[in-house]
Amino acid sequence: MALLARLSSRVGLSPIPLYLVAGLAVGTGGLVPLDLSEEFIALGADIGVVLLLFMLGLEYTSAELRGALRDGLPVGLVNVGLNLVPGVLAGFALGFSPLGALALGGITYATSSGVSAKVLTDLERLGNRETPAVLGILVLEDLSMAIYLPVLVALLVGTGVAQGVLSLAVALLAVAIALVLALRYGERISSVIASRSQEVVLLTVLGLILVVAGIAEELQVSSAVGAFLVGLALSGGVADRARALLGPLRDLFAATFFLFFGLQIVPGTLLDMLGIAVALAVVTGLTKIATGWLAATRLGVGRFGRWRAGAALVPRGEFSIVVAGLAAGVEPDLSPLAAAYVLLLAFVGPVLMRFADPIVSWVVDRTPGARAARGA
Repeated sequence: MALLARLSSRVGLSPIPLYLVAGLAVGTGGLVPLDLSEEFIALGADIGVVLLLFMLGLEYTSAELRGALRDGLPVGLVNVGLNLVPGVLAGFALGFSPLGALALGGITYATSSGVSAKVLTDLERLGNRETPAVLGILVLEDLSMAIYLPVLVALLVGTGVAQGVLSLAVALLAVAIALVLALRYGERISSVIASRSQEVVLLTVLGLILVVAGIAEELQVSSAVGAFLVGLALSGGVADRARALLGPLRDLFAATFFLFFGLQIVPGTLLDMLGIAVALAVVTGLTKIATGWLAATRLGVGRFGRWRAGAALVPRGEFSIVVAGLAAGVEPDLSPLAAAYVLLLAFVGPVLMRFADPIVSWVVDRTPGARAARGA
């Protein structure tokens, strides 16, 4: 992993695609399969996603998030139409059952918050003008998955409408309480955590992150949402110290997350569904770019920033794999299709994010009369 990180740093690319390929190579059916403790790596991967989203939450104030959610709601609805609906339609076209088609819609809908957050950090774009637009979409997606997942689980298990409604109500209540605490009582939370001792701050913040993330998981809400809200709640000197103390831990466990993601995929299962996965990736990659473009345009971001926002939404990851795992028993072809699809976009997405500006420059330079219209 260290060699891959060093190589990616030398060539100026995100290490994420290399970590994914490493996971493929050493996992079941890979070129050099190793006897690994998958339970240990899975735990590290979960911590990695949580820390990635916590650190992302530290970059924004509650006022900025409130504005992003308010302004981004219309785009969030467009996002559902552009990215969930194509997956559902593709499922029906492939002969899936209605439940299988709904699951495929969830797979194509959700951007990987973990991948996007890591690449935005690697490329030092957290302070860019378009990043709040990306953040608004990611948060809305995570919150909407808090609605989608309980409903999907209830349908898969066959517990009935009443149990599904109860699960959904609990999830929505948990999200609402967490948002209120983060947006209204963030300063008080920070003052309680504050201490002269770095050890006290580190253990308190890390413990708070893991407890909130664990509670979120128990309530059928994404642990990523819980961690993000903890980061959002911290401010001032506590936020600065937490960023410095937890940054190295984030890098370590984030690398574990991407390695584990690759370990879960059996290379031999990808070939049969590769053609369909490529077609689906092209369509929903373009619709995600359109979603990011629209979100950034609403914030008055220039041409280059709009493309960067679109590229940041292309990667798929943890949510897609979770949905595929839940619905694996419904459609046998769903898991290999999801694996090929996610691997493609988890690999292509970071590359598009890295080269968004050169690609836009190349297109603009070849568009008559477009040079004068370049954005910031």
